[in-house]
Amino acid sequence: MRIAVIGGSGHIGSFLVPRLVRAGHDVVNISRGASVPYADSPEWQQVEQVLADRQKEDADGVFPDRVAGHGADVLIDLVCFTPESASALVERLRGQIGHYVFCGSIWRAGPSTVLPISEVNAPEPFSEYGIGKHQVAQMLKQETANGGLATTTIHPGHISGPGWVPIGPTGNVDPSIWKTISAGEPLQIPGFGAETMAHVHADDVALAFELTVGNRDAATGEDFFITAADALNVRGYAELGASWFGKEANLESVSWEQFRAGLDEEHAETSWAHLVRSHVFTVDKARRLIGYEPQHTAGETVLESVRWLVGNSRVEVASPLVL
Repeated sequence: MRIAVIGGSGHIGSFLVPRLVRAGHDVVNISRGASVPYADSPEWQQVEQVLADRQKEDADGVFPDRVAGHGADVLIDLVCFTPESASALVERLRGQIGHYVFCGSIWRAGPSTVLPISEVNAPEPFSEYGIGKHQVAQMLKQETANGGLATTTIHPGHISGPGWVPIGPTGNVDPSIWKTISAGEPLQIPGFGAETMAHVHADDVALAFELTVGNRDAATGEDFFITAADALNVRGYAELGASWFGKEANLESVSWEQFRAGLDEEHAETSWAHLVRSHVFTVDKARRLIGYEPQHTAGETVLESVRWLVGNSRVEVASPLVL
């Protein structure tokens, strides 16, 4: 098939686009050209590259026409954040494209009340980002139910892998935590550190998109949470991370107010946003309908990120990795 990918040079696309090429598809990557793929693959030589500033072209009302002009059978949209942008594409592509696959977010689920979270029991979102992703997913589901465009939504967890800083043990991306852990120094954690985070390897997300394209009938009208099969809590993540450096975690339980006081405002807000949700998801629906089976555990996923960061001198550590 001819597949257009919007935002194919980012975290997910770096793994997805080569997968689609290897599967024999004709791939068009529509992006701003502001980044290069995280993983270099020879398959990129076979990809048609199209430069487009979506935000500007959406404002000018021309982006849907640009996408339609490439005559794709499938559109994979990795960088849509508003219902208005998604609706414009749906209106333009209805009757002209076989399948629209949208990238949502696990933040379409709010703070956990029952674990694991499924597509059926997910609590209502509360942040602007999560609400926006939820609204698009609901709109697409209704579009398909009404007999319009065939759609599917993939909701990835905290995407990690080689090339960028993962969400760390205390729920933020402060790289200094790896120096603290690798030195065996005291690490403040809020409360008992039981809050959970739902990591997923970028290539497992790419796998889910590939399986969705290959199982269109089963995937049409559905949305899927895509994470690792397990999840890490603050305490377990810190202990695992310390072991990678041959250390034991030296955890100091403090109040949330004390924990926030030790961080700058941005990292504190990021920690709160991740830990207050305390997510653990089941991927059983994706297993059943499209055959998704994550290839990486949450720990393996984060280790790949940390190993890349250390190997490329992107973080300062006090001792070397022993794995």
